[in-house]
Amino acid sequence: MEIFRSFQISGSALMAEKVRVDTVAANLANMQTTRTAEGGPYRRKTVIFAEKLSRVRDVPPAYRGQGVNVAFVVEDPNPPRLEFDPEHSDANAEGFVAYPNIEMAKEMTDLVTASRSYEASSTAVNTAKSLYLKALEIGRG
Repeated sequence: MEIFRSFQISGSALMAEKVRVDTVAANLANMQTTRTAEGGPYRRKTVIFAEKLSRVRDVPPAYRGQGVNVAFVVEDPNPPRLEFDPEHSDANAEGFVAYPNIEMAKEMTDLVTASRSYEASSTAVNTAKSLYLKALEIGRG
């Protein structure tokens, strides 16, 4: 067993949550984006996490977990929200504008969840650091 594996696991969680916060920020920044380079409104994005496993085959199951990976950043398959605004430059023939299907409350919930997860991983790193320092003090005494 690696002595600093807890740092690697917590570090991977910190990186994954950073990607989630960045994705939520992009969603919020594009709530009103009705035209993208791909055509149509911005599509809400979601982060999918996966467990990072050890590549060593003879590792016991309890020690195979190596942290978390960002497996995918996927676009929301739900259709865009339509609003009637015939004066808008992106309005269709009926006068409806397609806006991204992004809800502020859902994005804020995701942001708070990511923030709390980031905080928990940061606390785990600080606790492990404190334990390693105490172990070094024992060895000196």
